[in-house]
Amino acid sequence: MTPVRRASWLALLIPAALLGGALGSQYIGGLFPCEMCYWQRWPHEAALAFALLALFSRDPGVRRLFVVLAGLAIMASGLVGVFHAGVEYKWWDGITACTRAPGTSGGNIMADIMAAPLVSCNQPQWTLGPISLAGFNAIFSLGGGLLVLWMAARNKS
Repeated sequence: MTPVRRASWLALLIPAALLGGALGSQYIGGLFPCEMCYWQRWPHEAALAFALLALFSRDPGVRRLFVVLAGLAIMASGLVGVFHAGVEYKWWDGITACTRAPGTSGGNIMADIMAAPLVSCNQPQWTLGPISLAGFNAIFSLGGGLLVLWMAARNKS
């Protein structure tokens, strides 16, 4: 298997794992994402699409292009994670928008929305030691994106 082919698989697995963790913490762990949490998911979704295009591409140059785009998208999520973690650590001010997640009771949607917790972007809901979920996304996304780009830059197609 060529380095670009391996990079294609890695570019698929990294965002899939990170999105899976985010969705698991939301739907299984009961954590409500804030606005910036959602922002971190969007580049991972784009990276998944680019990685799939790379895996199904037969042209080595096109495959490499899609792998590079996937790696850059993964890193974009990491940069948003750095910003979000900085807001949580009070290093800088964040945004003013917050998110309310509607319930799924099937009743009055407006009542569900109003009963959902208000999630602030500057308060981490979960940490492991000093690192929040945004911080972990930053670490894994920046490191994983760099690895994907390094593998895509290797000479073999």
